[in-house]
Amino acid sequence: MDRYIEIIINSYNGYFNYLKNEIIFPNWDNYFYGLLAISLVVWLLEIAFPWRKNQAVFRKDFWLDLFYLFFNFFLLNLILLIALSNVTEQLVQDLLSVFGVQLGSMQLLSISSLPKPLALFTFFILSDFIQWNVHRLLHTLPFLWKIHKTHHSVKQMGFAAHFRYNWMEPIVYKSLLYLPIMIVGGVNIEDVFIVHFISIAIGHLNHANLGWDYGYLKYILNNPKMHIWHHSKVIPNKNGINFGISLSVWDYLFKTNYIPSDGRDIELGFNNENSFPTDFIEQELYPLKK
Repeated sequence: MDRYIEIIINSYNGYFNYLKNEIIFPNWDNYFYGLLAISLVVWLLEIAFPWRKNQAVFRKDFWLDLFYLFFNFFLLNLILLIALSNVTEQLVQDLLSVFGVQLGSMQLLSISSLPKPLALFTFFILSDFIQWNVHRLLHTLPFLWKIHKTHHSVKQMGFAAHFRYNWMEPIVYKSLLYLPIMIVGGVNIEDVFIVHFISIAIGHLNHANLGWDYGYLKYILNNPKMHIWHHSKVIPNKNGINFGISLSVWDYLFKTNYIPSDGRDIELGFNNENSFPTDFIEQELYPLKK
């Protein structure tokens, strides 16, 4: 037990110092200023090329979503996720050691042996496919849908809506991502950084007030015209459509794609949304309430 308490304390201290240094001493792999830069660029694109021209620059819930963006990207890591992740990793190692199994022995493939571009591509494809499946589960299982409702409470799309999600959602994603990534192995922090920021840029664009579909690339890359239908209040089935995170190819392969028409002015949200809370604290507590 003392070991786990030490891990928790070190996790808080380590991430606090990391975040402080990120803000005070920017460098090339800086998460804080990287997020600022991506968000500013996509917001300027929204202003320059608005798809819904009658939508205000400071749209409905703009400031709420901006707070979600910084809370979920930085503060949630400090409050919970880093400590939880480190404790979980140690717990898995301890449980495996009871059966005489080492964590490294579970690796079926190490992408570190691949050329750098191929390793990055492999990690990107694998992680995106896993997240696509997790996203489907969020729409299929009742309790997970209760968690995911926060993201679908957006009524006007904009780049910051990308990070409006309940604090429990990254726990679901990280938990289900952990085992496959552990089995592949050879993933270093630099790879994670590059793939993560590519995903953030694509995710920001998907939620932005932009009418882009990237031409023939729409069958590979998720895009604003496709993703807005994922947020539609009216969909052809109760379990959702267009689950792509960065890539749309999974939806086309598994027949969950749905773009019946130009979705510029469709109503967003979900049924019975009037009973869903509108403030941050209530939304964070919503999945825990009966």
